[in-house]
Amino acid sequence: MTASLTMIGRSIRLSRRNFDLVIMAIVLPVLMMALFVYVFGGAIGSVQSYVDYVVPGILVLSTGYGATSTAMSVTDDMKKGVVDRFRSMPINGFSLLTGHVVASVARNALATFAVVLVALLMGFRPAASPVGWVLAMGVLLLYVLALSWLAAGFGVVARSVESASLLGFFMLFIPYLSSAFVPVETMPSWLRPVSEHQPITPVIETVRALLDDQPVSSGWLALAWSGGLLVAAFGWSTWLFGRINRR
Repeated sequence: MTASLTMIGRSIRLSRRNFDLVIMAIVLPVLMMALFVYVFGGAIGSVQSYVDYVVPGILVLSTGYGATSTAMSVTDDMKKGVVDRFRSMPINGFSLLTGHVVASVARNALATFAVVLVALLMGFRPAASPVGWVLAMGVLLLYVLALSWLAAGFGVVARSVESASLLGFFMLFIPYLSSAFVPVETMPSWLRPVSEHQPITPVIETVRALLDDQPVSSGWLALAWSGGLLVAAFGWSTWLFGRINRR
């Protein structure tokens, strides 16, 4: 437990030193939200209705993109020999990865707060009760944890920080194939099944329903996707790190 807390503190301090990653995790989603609302919002419907629609998708995009910075942090530690130095200390690999994942959650909490604040200034008016907000943030937290552990595993196997950063570009692209920006019903018939059955769409629809105080029809599916990915990613990343650490 003490080792995990030490690694969490270390990872958070590293995030403060590399604050450009935090800024990018905030600025990029905000710019994309402004682009979609003010450039495309009027064409899709009213700007007011579209900002209410698109904010949940931006939140999921923001947390997904922010979580992938874990991959770069883990790879950086691997390539700089930090892991080799820790081998001589009573610190296990699980603690090191946990530190990076918890720091990712902290960064994403800050980015989520900033995105919601800017969205409110742009006219976002959620109808959610306090319970709805808590549940929506809980869904996002589970999603962030799943992607952070997946990114940690990707960071272990990546050959360079540059290659680890490719995961972030992938996570920026995936939301375009979901209901993040337009309803799935408006997509071509050949693309609709892909959008309906990929993991991100249930997460977005659940967050959207909770923030709009509407019945949640895809909540269990969102929890199943995120929870299943979390278990698989946790097992994969810790196994990978343990195998490398035993060499």
